[in-house]
Amino acid sequence: MWKSRWGGKSVGRLTGSTIKSPEIGQRWLGSLLLIVLLGVLPACGSKKAVSVNEVKHRGKLVAGVKFDSKPFGFLDTDGQLKGYDIDLMRELSRRLLGKEKGVEFQQVLSSTRVIAINSGSVDAVAATMTITPERAKVVDFSIPYLTAHQAVVVPSDSPARHLKDLDGKTILFVLGTTSEGNIKKRLPDAKYTGFKSSTDAFSALKAGRGDAMTTDDTIISGFLSDNCGFRVLDEKLSDEPYGLAFRKGGAETPDDLRVQVNQSLKVMEKDGTLARLKAKWVDGMLKS
Repeated sequence: MWKSRWGGKSVGRLTGSTIKSPEIGQRWLGSLLLIVLLGVLPACGSKKAVSVNEVKHRGKLVAGVKFDSKPFGFLDTDGQLKGYDIDLMRELSRRLLGKEKGVEFQQVLSSTRVIAINSGSVDAVAATMTITPERAKVVDFSIPYLTAHQAVVVPSDSPARHLKDLDGKTILFVLGTTSEGNIKKRLPDAKYTGFKSSTDAFSALKAGRGDAMTTDDTIISGFLSDNCGFRVLDEKLSDEPYGLAFRKGGAETPDDLRVQVNQSLKVMEKDGTLARLKAKWVDGMLKS
């Protein structure tokens, strides 16, 4: 057992991996307010970007991932951390460090991803993070490794058949995501309630605290694989290209972590690794 560097409670160690779970304290209050308003944090004062030599010397790659976003990062019923982003980081560790289990996983939320990067708590974030011009001002992104689509889920007995049917209704969303801005532009007269995580938002939908929830279709598919009584509207609001996030200001040298990750992702695209990860974690759920 150990203490989280975020000042959180002690949690257990998973076999073959290290995981850490944050509890956000008062010291982050001002930063979280910025995230609620903008979804990003300024890069001013952030630590320098990480090199591969630094990671190798340390002996591990520290990755920020989600623990509640099936099928990307989630704690399964056996207590093991699993998902697309988990397997992706382990594969990158194998290719860069020569060992698949050389990753320490730290929990991040959509609203704390940029904090984790710029505070130096993690080397990279793999947490369903959409590449946007606004975010690219405060973090550096890898090339895209998967493209999702923003969708809306409603109870099966909802009268809503189209997005326009939800105008004036209560829509649930996750703080710090692109989904918030997109849905508010499309439905300016709807009522909105934000949550720290997709799990909290979906739990609220199940409890009847909203008429609909919006997030990426890939994340919704994870909830629907475990829950009956919900359906997804046919209309998609946007394309959401996922990228790994790194601290701003990499040297763009061969030793830069982002440079080597991009090289590995290109090889993984060509050799079919990314397609296999998508087939394993995403395709089956989207069809179900």
